[in-house]
Amino acid sequence: MVSIGVIYDFIRPEEKMLINEARNQGVEVKLIDAKNIYFNISNSLKNLEDIYLQRCVSYFRSIHITYLLESFKCTVINSFNTALVCGNKLFTTISLLKHGVPVPKTAISFSKSSALKVLDEIGYPSILKPVIGSWGRLIAPLNDPESSLAILESREYLHPIYHLYYIQERVERPPRDIRSLVVDGQFICAIYRYQPPLDWRTNTARGGRAEPCPGVDELIDVSVRAAEAVNGEIVGVDCMESRDGLVVHEVNNTVEFKNMVRVTGVNIPSAIISYLKRRAKK
Repeated sequence: MVSIGVIYDFIRPEEKMLINEARNQGVEVKLIDAKNIYFNISNSLKNLEDIYLQRCVSYFRSIHITYLLESFKCTVINSFNTALVCGNKLFTTISLLKHGVPVPKTAISFSKSSALKVLDEIGYPSILKPVIGSWGRLIAPLNDPESSLAILESREYLHPIYHLYYIQERVERPPRDIRSLVVDGQFICAIYRYQPPLDWRTNTARGGRAEPCPGVDELIDVSVRAAEAVNGEIVGVDCMESRDGLVVHEVNNTVEFKNMVRVTGVNIPSAIISYLKRRAKK
């Protein structure tokens, strides 16, 4: 019997679905709460599972636990390198560009003054994003020089990670974006995420509405190539419909998919657990 270690720090609907599906497929599941475990790294790890599924919400818990397990020759999905890249928007954008995946116009600067020069080049409106973060937190629209200066100044009083000014053009798009799921290089399904009233962000965690999105050729191609760019085995790909076609703005390492299951009817947990069983036997 295949044994899967599921590493988590919060049990979300996705983890519950994965656990139930694993049991339905006769897979032994060991739940590993990242908040309660510790490792004596001076000794060899014992009682290891066939494969580990990394589902931590915390980026820093995720990459450190994954690195530790991989250092003891464990297989973790997704890998440390994938998690490291996907958890940092700058690293993700560079990886996508290297592999020819279309992205919005993007720049990075390291001071308020250089950020203002970036805006002179990219133009208004633009978007300021933290390089590390999720669920649309601390993302700010930069609509004009006056308000942008105030937003940039406010970042100077936050943690130094927010002194990295990652700026993208504000893509002219419909009031939605697209999230697709790729497992083992295969496009599984996709949804539109419509922005809620009084908000330009589309995150369903912030009230965005999910609807089925057809798997057209362009979307399948861009999604699969984005997953390949970050060496992602199980990833969510977020893209926008620009005037020139789809552009990818994020790749998710521990993707949330409950709304994808709800609106598409696709059994995503089955696709994930089936892949982990195959991967564990390699």
